[in-house]
Amino acid sequence: MPELPPMKNRGRWDIFCTVVDNYGDIGVTWRLARQLVAEHAVDVRLWVDDLRAFERLCPEIDILAPRQWQQGVEVCHWQAEWPNADAADVVIAAFACQLPSDYMDAMAEREKPPLWMNLDYLSAEDWVIGCHGLPSVKYKSVQKYFFFPGFQRGTGGLLRECGLLERRRHFQQSPELQREFLQGLGIDRAPAAQLISLFAYENTGLASWLDALAADSTPTHLLVPEGRILGDVERWLGVSDLVAGALHVREALTVQVLPFVRQDQYDHLLWCCDFNAVRGEDSFVRAQWAGRPLLWHIYQQDEDIHLDKLEAFLTLYTKGLSVPAAQAISGLWRAWNAGEDMADQWLATRKHWAELEKHAEAWCLEQALQADLAAALVQFYLNWI
Repeated sequence: MPELPPMKNRGRWDIFCTVVDNYGDIGVTWRLARQLVAEHAVDVRLWVDDLRAFERLCPEIDILAPRQWQQGVEVCHWQAEWPNADAADVVIAAFACQLPSDYMDAMAEREKPPLWMNLDYLSAEDWVIGCHGLPSVKYKSVQKYFFFPGFQRGTGGLLRECGLLERRRHFQQSPELQREFLQGLGIDRAPAAQLISLFAYENTGLASWLDALAADSTPTHLLVPEGRILGDVERWLGVSDLVAGALHVREALTVQVLPFVRQDQYDHLLWCCDFNAVRGEDSFVRAQWAGRPLLWHIYQQDEDIHLDKLEAFLTLYTKGLSVPAAQAISGLWRAWNAGEDMADQWLATRKHWAELEKHAEAWCLEQALQADLAAALVQFYLNWI
């Protein structure tokens, strides 16, 4: 992608987000909005229908305020009764959310129609390249366009703030910075233990993985941020009401529950860990920027179409790995997403640990060669006007 031209009027942008799965949708749009403001001098209004979910990511949010500014972004509560708001120059409907009918009329009434984009879900499927940037439906005089994040050239790329990898390298090369961060979360790393983070949806395969970790000759300190997987952890431990700060030890496995952390802290948590189990889209991308081996719990969709997305990513991700290593990590991901027994797949993965660590860093650097998603969106607008 060519270098962006010098800063100039890049218009007013509206980003619409409906919170579907608590944190994923708002996580992506909040990150995008901040980056557009900070790096591209864009005026951004972020319309969010659930400020309580947003509050977990940004504790400064006033959940009762219809309009407020946070980190340079104008955050607006998207309520059922739509306020009288002018349409922006660029309108992003995140993840195919339906815009308010009054707002769509306001778009059509502008002298110059806005650029209207559907920011779609992340996918590694081949068809994404062919659809990225193409026109979609029209509403009166306003044309909508597809915009697909992705892992290959010809897509919109991934969200990546300026200097992110340099900050990550500095942090990972400093045991002192890591120790200070972990201590700030109340984490005293178990002696000689590997650190694993676990952020996932409910999963019947978890118990078998925890059994394997407990029986392993290598100690594991498992860090579990508050979330939907806690119920399965409770059942395995035989306890109830796990809360932040809880710590349990069973054989070689130490399980510690962490508070839900804001996005920058979560990045640091991923950077500290030797292995990261993540879910959805936002944490999935951030785990890749961590440059460490990972396990993805993809969001389940009707008729198991999410499994096609899983396989498409595995096809890309495992290129360059030896056949045994590719089979091991692929088998682990498939078992996890099917809720199956994890023990054998985990042991197979451990046999190729050094290769998988090297590959995770190489994959991260390869993805960083592409333009990031925010820059790609701005360039699309500049080309459009």
